Amino acid sequence: MRTSIRIKFSIFLAVLLLFTVFLLSLLVLRGIKTNQQGQYEQYLARLTETANTYFLQTILGESNKDSQSFLHNKGKDFADQLTLISGQQVILYDKEGLAVNKKLSFTDIENMKTALAYAMDNKTAYMIEKDSLYYLTPLKAYNEQAGVIQFYYSLTENQRFYYQIQKMFLSIGGTVFLLSFLFAYFYFNLFANGIIRLLKTVERIGDGEYEISVLSRRDEIGRLSIGIQKMSQKIRKNIENMEDEQKKLTLAVNKLSMLDKQQKQFIGSVTHEFKTPLTSIKAYIDLLEMYPDDEELLVTARLNIKSETERLYDMVEKVLKLAALDKYEFELNKEPTDIRQMLLSVIASVQGKIDKFGLRLDIDLTEAYMEADKDSLTIVFVNLVDNAIKYNRTNGSIQIKNYKAANEVIIEITNTGAGIPKEAAEKIFEPFYTVDKNRARQNGGAGLGLSLAKEHAELLGGNIVLVNTSPEETRFRVSFPAYLP
Repeated sequence: MRTSIRIKFSIFLAVLLLFTVFLLSLLVLRGIKTNQQGQYEQYLARLTETANTYFLQTILGESNKDSQSFLHNKGKDFADQLTLISGQQVILYDKEGLAVNKKLSFTDIENMKTALAYAMDNKTAYMIEKDSLYYLTPLKAYNEQAGVIQFYYSLTENQRFYYQIQKMFLSIGGTVFLLSFLFAYFYFNLFANGIIRLLKTVERIGDGEYEISVLSRRDEIGRLSIGIQKMSQKIRKNIENMEDEQKKLTLAVNKLSMLDKQQKQFIGSVTHEFKTPLTSIKAYIDLLEMYPDDEELLVTARLNIKSETERLYDMVEKVLKLAALDKYEFELNKEPTDIRQMLLSVIASVQGKIDKFGLRLDIDLTEAYMEADKDSLTIVFVNLVDNAIKYNRTNGSIQIKNYKAANEVIIEITNTGAGIPKEAAEKIFEPFYTVDKNRARQNGGAGLGLSLAKEHAELLGGNIVLVNTSPEETRFRVSFPAYLP
């Protein structure tokens, strides 16, 4: 069961106003009681001071100036005189705590004994019983306690005033509560009506009615109403756009057909690349069957079959890696990696190939870190360095360097090959694309190296670009976000 916002507002207002009136009344009444207490304590303290002064003066005027003898012999008369002077009933106690004049009537004897014992210890105490206050304070002479003086103080007037204020708060507080509640109820009801109207508007939008009116208010509810109207118009516009999207779906189907065609072309390219080395292997096998005793043919066939087999193996491995790249890219295990050490490791793995082709290697490496999956980073560097070896000129050179720029680590790999034509520069990162088909077959290239390198670099948050190509040199630049260990 849902509770209306009007009822919630009403309950909240009632509780808030009741709490406010109650708290205000409580604080004022407590202040009155504290003020009354302070007044009669000050009054009785002054009476105590007057009584002690009068007691000392009276003793000094006697021939026997002993305070205890005076209390035993003339204590009753002295108490009567103090009653006349102070206007309050007085009881005197000697040093032993015995009353020297008549006692006042009170019922709480135990508390009175406790208060008297407290006063006998040179301290002030008082006890309240109904509308009576019994004030007990030390009676002193010669700066020593001679006994206890007890004043009786009536609280009738104080209590009468307190109860009158209490009744006044009950009547006035009730009136204020009622008037405030009525005023606030009608005021908040205006907000509740606006919210209820907005709710009905939203329900109409849910039913498909998008032509709605705006509340004529200048507060947040009015702005919300304008927002709902704008939202309604956008919903209607979006529904109209859905029909246009339906038309675009047809175009999407056509694009899917095109992608299917591209996929078939990709499979055809792979088949073609596989067919060439297989044809070569088959030809040599046929020749060996025809001329099994030809030693020179046997050596040539063995070398070529080995070369084509390694090429096939390399092609299959790279195709599998390219396929796995899209399927398992979430398995990257990134960790802080020293770029310099990774490059040195890759260079060591291809050093034999560099020596075989008589290439000169120049390195300029500095310590730099990035977060990388070491396997993926190795694929990037191995393919770039391998390309720099395969497509270099005889007795050429390779330059590998890295440096920091802003928040990036930059790696540049340059070779002195024949360069890449400008019309081919945008295609070199496509799978199975090679600039020189004949040279790629001679060097075992399948056109997948740069594609794999670019895919892995982008997975690691980096990028590979061809920054320079000319008849004298070709330079690739790899950039990664730097990591500060």
